[in-house]
Amino acid sequence: MKNNDKRRVLRQNWKIGVATNAALGILVLSIGALCFAPVSSAVTTDGDNAEVYRSAGSESGGVSLMFNVYWGTEEVYRILDTLEDHGAKATFFIGGCWADDNVDCLREIYAAGHEIGNHGYFHKDHDKLSLEQNRKEIADCNRFIELALGVSPTLFAPPSGAYCNDTLAACKAMNMKTILWSRDTIDWRDKNAALIYTRATKNVRGGEFVLMHPMSATADALEDVLEYYEKQSLSVITVSENLRIKG
Repeated sequence: MKNNDKRRVLRQNWKIGVATNAALGILVLSIGALCFAPVSSAVTTDGDNAEVYRSAGSESGGVSLMFNVYWGTEEVYRILDTLEDHGAKATFFIGGCWADDNVDCLREIYAAGHEIGNHGYFHKDHDKLSLEQNRKEIADCNRFIELALGVSPTLFAPPSGAYCNDTLAACKAMNMKTILWSRDTIDWRDKNAALIYTRATKNVRGGEFVLMHPMSATADALEDVLEYYEKQSLSVITVSENLRIKG
């Protein structure tokens, strides 16, 4: 069965609310226990020296699409289909509480070769959190993803782009990079495929990080966006790959 066909089956299962398997039940119980476990506060407070990455530099010939995921499971499957059709790889920043309810979709994203990043567990404003609260939000999301996939994210995208020195310190202590964006499609607000296309493509350059969400209009616009990048000889690569090119 082709990957697209597999995703269609999974999409249908999601629509009709098929019960998750016993392994998922164990997974949810495990993360529940971890979420209430004490988190070490042994982190440094020199986060103001940590870097925030907004792009990879113009020397790169690649553009990174970043999908922040706290909703839109059905649209995630549509996005995966389109990315696969174009041989494109994206970075999906995953909300932990979304992943808790959508482990099959999370695994599909990873199995398709896309990068999994951390978007916090409960979509909090990290600029309003203490050092320990920042660490817990990020660590809990990492733990769930690691239980589900066997890998732990190395990139953190703060919800709403809100962060403070404590956020940077927490990421630095966990050997994670803090990621923002060079262009924002604002698709969550405007829900207009033509506008999303323009914001994702106008004067785009290599090394850019383009922020998106799993909205219906975004899924509608994605085909045209990818075709535009191809015409400009821009490859669509993960954030980590783009940063490696930057060196």
